[in-house]
Amino acid sequence: MLKSDATAARRTPGAPDGNPVPKDNKRPQVVSGFLRQREPSEPGAEPTIVEGAVIDQTPSQTPPPAQETAESSAAERPAGEIELKLLVDADRMAHFNAAPVIVANARNKGSRKHLKSVYYDTAERALRRSGLSLRVRRSGARFVQTVKTDTADDPLRRGEWEASVPSLAPDVALAMPFIPEKLRSHLEAQPLEAVFTADVHRHARIVDLPSGTVEIAFDQGVLTAGDRSIPVSEIELELKSGSASTIYEVALRLAEQGAVKPSIRAKSARGFELAAGAPPSARRPRKLRLDPSVTLDEAFATILRSCFLHLLQSLPAAEDGRNPEGVHQLRVSLRRLRSALDLMRSVGALSNLDALRSEARWLTQDLSAARDWDVFQLETLPTIAKACASVAGFDALGRAGAKCQSDAYRKAHQALDDRRCAVFLIGLGHWIETRGWRNDVAAEDLGQLAEPAVNFAQRILSEQYAKVLKRGRRFKSLTIDELHRVRLATKRLRYLSEFLLPLFADRKSARKFAHRLAGLQEELGAFNDMAVTASLLDGLDAEPDSAIAAAAIAGWQARASIGVQPSLQGAWRDFIAARVPWSRQASQD
Repeated sequence: MLKSDATAARRTPGAPDGNPVPKDNKRPQVVSGFLRQREPSEPGAEPTIVEGAVIDQTPSQTPPPAQETAESSAAERPAGEIELKLLVDADRMAHFNAAPVIVANARNKGSRKHLKSVYYDTAERALRRSGLSLRVRRSGARFVQTVKTDTADDPLRRGEWEASVPSLAPDVALAMPFIPEKLRSHLEAQPLEAVFTADVHRHARIVDLPSGTVEIAFDQGVLTAGDRSIPVSEIELELKSGSASTIYEVALRLAEQGAVKPSIRAKSARGFELAAGAPPSARRPRKLRLDPSVTLDEAFATILRSCFLHLLQSLPAAEDGRNPEGVHQLRVSLRRLRSALDLMRSVGALSNLDALRSEARWLTQDLSAARDWDVFQLETLPTIAKACASVAGFDALGRAGAKCQSDAYRKAHQALDDRRCAVFLIGLGHWIETRGWRNDVAAEDLGQLAEPAVNFAQRILSEQYAKVLKRGRRFKSLTIDELHRVRLATKRLRYLSEFLLPLFADRKSARKFAHRLAGLQEELGAFNDMAVTASLLDGLDAEPDSAIAAAAIAGWQARASIGVQPSLQGAWRDFIAARVPWSRQASQD
């Protein structure tokens, strides 16, 4: 995992195994104990120490031991980068370059480069499927090969390893130390092929602020894969020294100058999707990892970073609109964020929480209709239409639904394009990186943040579990409205469990409890889907002959609700029979 508190950097005189070594008497940049060669033309030749650029190794790799000597191979040491991109209109790039934060704090007018990069992978895209990218970039007369990893558990940090090569052709041998062992034999058997190129003109400037130093790169160019191409117009903010919060400070100042879209999506991701003719992918959130001994303050930081990472990863697919999972995962990320912010209220009154939660709620509401119509058009309608083939009107109903779906997506895209969305995202990132909740907590409550998170987890989970049990009392006789209240309480417990059960991850009871909780929520969700469908149909301005199809859907779901009852009651019995993992008895598992 990327650590926010980096260990002291160690200097290495060279790499005896043929990997990059500093040339031209330039000293290497030291990044949290790992070497990254700096290009001779790169502004600022002096070494800098970057906070937090330690990357989580892939499962097949192990970190170098603590007693590693200075003579150890640099190839065994992962370097890293901490960066954020701002997507902007090409015709506004010069305006951002003249922003007051740059004019007042830039060291000089910067450097200009023409960068041509070729991205490689196997025909089966083995590197990409493993979260890796390999490129060779030409800058002037130099050729640099770079291996990068996908984002781990932090929105800004990625692994990066560089080596000089003689041409645009890749040198697989130099990349091997950074490739998971299980892939090495595959790469030896399957040759790399050029997948796409990036032709970018870059104007890079160094900006010094009290909190840190940031390189601001204004990139304009094109990505090309075969006969397909897409433009590049982005501002890349990369931390060179100091606190990662500096990146967000600069981003907020640039957002004052015009429309920006914060992004952590690499050019490699855009290029591979371009080559495949595929929309951006939408990922589910990664499972949290929390050590049982972690403090509450550190647990909050890890949980919020996870929510923020999931949010940023979901944005491209939601904005693109071709993959319905994009809007779905973006809504899920916002719900997780709101649950995390609610969780922090348990420590005390936090002045910024309500403002952040309000912005998350605003964005969620503008996405809800798009998701509801996606479910109706892609799942509910075709399933029932197929089962009721003799019923007329489904085609007309589908046309009316498609119009509503299009209108809902238009509203969602307007919200995502709104400057309010960008400021919310950048401000949230800054608040998380600076751990702004520390400034909001009352002095008498600060001590809680230093306590073990596991104690807090036991109390919070117990309280929410008790609330679910209370609402589910006499479960068999609950009305639809009462089941809805059970569903809301269960959903909150589910999010809290995702955040806090990793503190009990070594217990079998934690896995069983999480599985049964998920099963209960899924069964309860079926009732909510029916209520949403009824609401959509009530407001649908459809053709006259679609009324029969609408009635068929209502009847089908009413009948289905009867069939759901036994499985729902079974899910409830399984849930209440599961041993809670935070109990004393479970702790002995």
